[in-house]
Amino acid sequence: MQMAEVYGFGHICSKTLNTFKIKKKQQDVLGFLEANKIGFEEKDIAANEENRKWMRENVPEDSRPATGYPLPPQIFNESQYRGDYDAFFEARENNAVYAFLGLTAPPGSKEAEAQAKQKQQA
Repeated sequence: MQMAEVYGFGHICSKTLNTFKIKKKQQDVLGFLEANKIGFEEKDIAANEENRKWMRENVPEDSRPATGYPLPPQIFNESQYRGDYDAFFEARENNAVYAFLGLTAPPGSKEAEAQAKQKQQA
């Protein structure tokens, strides 16, 4: 089964604005995956040091911030890096989330229809 992995915060209580923004982005990704019945595994980096270390080590150099560590949510398909929230958001706006995730778009979806139209035009 194809499955996305989303690295982010588990259930944390923090009143900082930055943490709130990160959590909101993470919930946006997870909500979309759930609504579209896309399998995923949530990886908690707040409570699990191994997950945090793995995420930091596996975000490609060219996708890391100039200073500090990459912030969640970071999205992978198995061990292949797919992108951060901004890349996910752009893919969603362009009806290309399945391609972004490295998954096959289900028949009848907007993305599958767009791909079929592109093939016909080529």
